[in-house]
Amino acid sequence: MKVPDASHPITISPAAHRVRVIHAGRVVADSRRALALKEASYPTVHYLPREDVDMNALARTPHVTHCPYKGDAAYYSIAIDGRNSANAVWTYEEPFAAVGKIAGYLAFYPQRVDTIELLPLAD
Repeated sequence: MKVPDASHPITISPAAHRVRVIHAGRVVADSRRALALKEASYPTVHYLPREDVDMNALARTPHVTHCPYKGDAAYYSIAIDGRNSANAVWTYEEPFAAVGKIAGYLAFYPQRVDTIELLPLAD
């Protein structure tokens, strides 16, 4: 386990946008309560609470990865109207303490869904 520090910072804050994820022309997630995780020089990743995701469109897969800063990630595929996107969603169910705020949240690979929209919170 590695702890974020000045050489590899990780910040988590409430997203400044409403985040909507669309796959196969269908909204699979829509949240005004997303978290924005910024890690080192990587692009910001939005984590959405499970309650704001259509979990019926997701299927758990056996795929698992490990991040030395966040812990073990579990994955879901999205299957809608015959369009399957394998391992398109990940979650840290028991993240390390330094990033504990993302427990119970899901993130989507932008290249594995039609689009991730960042909308004004008021919409």
